[in-house]
Amino acid sequence: MNAPFHPAPEMAGVLVDSRFTVPGMRCAGCIAKIERGLGELAGVDAARVNFSAKRVAVRHDAAIEPDDLVEALQKLGFESQLAAANPLAQEDGESRKLLTALAVAGFGMMNIMLLSVSVWSGAGGVTREMFHWLSALIALPVVAYSGRPFFASAAMALRYGRTNMDVPISIGVLLATGLSFYETLTGGEHAYFDGAVMLLFFLLAGRALDATMRNRTRAGIGALLGRMGKSASVVQADGSTQRVDADELEPGMVMLVAAGEALAADGRVIEGNGAVDNAMLTGESTPQPVTRGDDVHAGAINLTAVLRIEVTATQGDTAIAEIARLMDEAGQSRSSYVRIADRAARLYAPAVHSLAFLAFVGWMIAGAGWHQSLVIAIAVLIITCPCAMGLAVPAAQVVASNALIRKGLLVKDGSALERLAEVDMALLDKTGTLTLGEPRPDLSPLGENERAVALGLAEHSRHPLSKGLSRALRQAGVAPASISDVREVGGQGIAGIWQGTEVAFERPLDGGEGQATCFRIGENRWTLQFSDPLRSDAGNTLSALADQGIAGSIISGDRPEAVEAVAGRLGIAGKGGVSPAEKLALLESAKADGHFPLMVGDGLNDGPALAAAHASIAPGTASDASQQAADAVFVGEGLMPVALSVKVARATMRIVRQNFGFAIAYNVCAVPLALAGLVTPLIAAVAMSLSSLVVVANSLRLSRAAG
Repeated sequence: MNAPFHPAPEMAGVLVDSRFTVPGMRCAGCIAKIERGLGELAGVDAARVNFSAKRVAVRHDAAIEPDDLVEALQKLGFESQLAAANPLAQEDGESRKLLTALAVAGFGMMNIMLLSVSVWSGAGGVTREMFHWLSALIALPVVAYSGRPFFASAAMALRYGRTNMDVPISIGVLLATGLSFYETLTGGEHAYFDGAVMLLFFLLAGRALDATMRNRTRAGIGALLGRMGKSASVVQADGSTQRVDADELEPGMVMLVAAGEALAADGRVIEGNGAVDNAMLTGESTPQPVTRGDDVHAGAINLTAVLRIEVTATQGDTAIAEIARLMDEAGQSRSSYVRIADRAARLYAPAVHSLAFLAFVGWMIAGAGWHQSLVIAIAVLIITCPCAMGLAVPAAQVVASNALIRKGLLVKDGSALERLAEVDMALLDKTGTLTLGEPRPDLSPLGENERAVALGLAEHSRHPLSKGLSRALRQAGVAPASISDVREVGGQGIAGIWQGTEVAFERPLDGGEGQATCFRIGENRWTLQFSDPLRSDAGNTLSALADQGIAGSIISGDRPEAVEAVAGRLGIAGKGGVSPAEKLALLESAKADGHFPLMVGDGLNDGPALAAAHASIAPGTASDASQQAADAVFVGEGLMPVALSVKVARATMRIVRQNFGFAIAYNVCAVPLALAGLVTPLIAAVAMSLSSLVVVANSLRLSRAAG
């Protein structure tokens, strides 16, 4: 391909980034073609494909217009368009279309297989012809509708003089359907609509799974950006306030942020003292005190007093938007990952169709005639239909996933099991992951009356310690006392009146691993210690991982001293005060050293790391963004599902390899018989179905893998 772009000299060296959606990418060959083709253009510095998101990022000279790159992609054989600046603004309807096509193919497959039973059982004459016509009436519209994703892709590739995986698939489906219809028209003995529709069904199942994964990535970024405040009260020149949408905020504006409100932009406190819940960025469960001059970030929640904040960054420039970008870019590390079935199919499908063509040519040369030669070629296509190959991975994944669900772990993406089987190190967040993420008080210093007063006062506060105290007292069956004249002082505590006496929770204190607060009734004081307890099986989980050759360590945004204390109790390494970007860098460094890291985390700040890790798991109490970014989610207070997931994943991969081995052995035995003309299409269809049943039966053994 020629390099048509010649940037103006004054623009040379000025590089910009453009992103394009390219829905027509289907395999690793497409990735290489796009990256190589765009990379050869004058003025293009680099082109990088994100296969899972069907996007291409291009760094190029500013003089090159995005439309020029769209045209270049078209010449390579790929329709594209400039991606929206907001990744959520561009809807992806591919998943819905694929699921609809899959449902139609499944309906057609089941009904045609049902009709075929009678033909297989020996029905003849008018009865056989009737069933063939009924099968044709079902199959023809099903193939026309459900085959569109493959036919359109194949036509696009051929239009621009290239091939892809969909070309041989389309040839096989159309050839089997066409000959089956010819047999039906001429009253032939056999028709093969079931094989054609079944092939479509399994191929669509794989495509639909890929599309679902991409939608989950978009949903994760959406959940992340959704944490930002949608609007803010902006102080006008005359001192009045006006509610303004977040996308209308500009640096220099002054926001008035009330208690309980999420910030809509990054900024700097210019008036007021208080505390903000900044756990989404730091992972730290303790509220962060803020005063004049302190920086605060979009998505943080103001817990106490009203704050005046000068806007310093909005929308795409905020810290939370940067995390979203990190998640998106981290996801690109998976773009080179290709599932086992895909790797096999890239070689398998072209080889099968070439073999069928050679069978046709060979029998024609041998004098069998075009009809007999075509029947033998169709028998080769059907007997080698990659149903067993297509089931080798998903059947095992489904059984393993169901077994893990019973143990409290939901695997969101079947291909994650392959990555979990490969992990050789585990990095765990502290708060909410190794610990329960809930401050729990020691109530022993308080008597019955003090507990009632404490509950009555705590229920007036948004502070996490107050919430933890309220929860513990309620669970202990305490009824709250009536407190009046409640007032909360930002960063200092909360006070009120009980039976004419002042009661208060005074400024929280650092309690080492946990926190402490002073509870006062008049002149009497009690110190309440809070702790974030470890999950009861945290130590056993780390031991179980170690038994599988996986060393665990802690990386957390919490205070270093708190992380070191927990790491010491568990006997593992630990590092605190780690930012989201630093977590991402640690993971990338581990992968560069040849490791396959497992990330386990729950905070919004863990989102990029969860997306970048070779495999990732989040607890059910994690933020929406973290759950979306993770490959699996576990529920309950136990951590053992993390270790169990690796055990089951490794067992799953053993079963997958066995399934592939059987599928290959089946073809090695069956193909020569079909080539020799010793297998009729009917026997080929039965053999194909039996091979699929064997794979399913072998996969069912995984139901016991979780114990």
